[in-house]
Amino acid sequence: MASKGSKASQSQGLLLFHLNQSQLFALGTLKIRELVPFTALTKIPNSHPSIMGAATVRGGTIPVIDMAAAIGFRPIEQSELNKCFIIITDCQRMVIGFVVRAIDKIIECNWRDIEPPSSSLGKSAYLTGVTRFDGRLVQLLDVELLLSKIFPNDPTVNRAILTDVQREKLKPLRILIVDDSKVARKQLSDALDSINIPYEVTSNGHEALMMMVEAAKARKPVDLLVSDIEMPGLDGYELSFEVKDNPEIAKAYIILHTSLSSEISLSQAKQVGANEALTKFDAKELIEAMLRGAQFLAK
Repeated sequence: MASKGSKASQSQGLLLFHLNQSQLFALGTLKIRELVPFTALTKIPNSHPSIMGAATVRGGTIPVIDMAAAIGFRPIEQSELNKCFIIITDCQRMVIGFVVRAIDKIIECNWRDIEPPSSSLGKSAYLTGVTRFDGRLVQLLDVELLLSKIFPNDPTVNRAILTDVQREKLKPLRILIVDDSKVARKQLSDALDSINIPYEVTSNGHEALMMMVEAAKARKPVDLLVSDIEMPGLDGYELSFEVKDNPEIAKAYIILHTSLSSEISLSQAKQVGANEALTKFDAKELIEAMLRGAQFLAK
């Protein structure tokens, strides 16, 4: 972890696994609770076709998803299950199991070595980034997009109610949102659009940093930065560090907004200078954090 006055660490673990024979996929280890061999499942009536059933793990019952089927690959067959593993994740306030055909290994990866996926893949691609390991292409899966297809959000979660006084406190502020996930950007945009609060949005940390520097030069500095943590190129931790390390933009109130439920991510957020860290997604919590930022900036 970064200490005050030091560069924020961009290295994190990636779990590599297979959903078919040829391609290599990955999830960040901060999202992962544990790996377990495939175990017997209980069918869940009227569930999404990709949900294989429910498993009991350490006394808790969790839904288990055929990850290959969920992203459009050949579903896992009964004859394959004895070789499969369940990746248990803690993401977006949900504990979910994903069945994969094989586990490869855990590697250390620098976020600077992860590139955004090609725009030619289209909006339906379940990827947030790509990198290489031992000459092999590694594709980072967009768990937020995948979960949004299987467990559609309750629309009320994307809405917050503001008083006129609260709205007037936020409206003058320049708000910048950065998130590499299409689903997260839409959730954030919908939440702010619903209360008529202006904002700017980008999909990567490098562009967010440049936008903040240019805004400061134009004497229209960004007041509130809402950033994801796990992003290719420049993650939310280092973006926070870079902002606080630059006197021209250091006054910005930083809210790290992450699908990670790990307390480790919240602790590290403070160390790199972020003011708050929230687990996605609850519009009410986000707006309350922004109002705290407005109060902080008014001092």
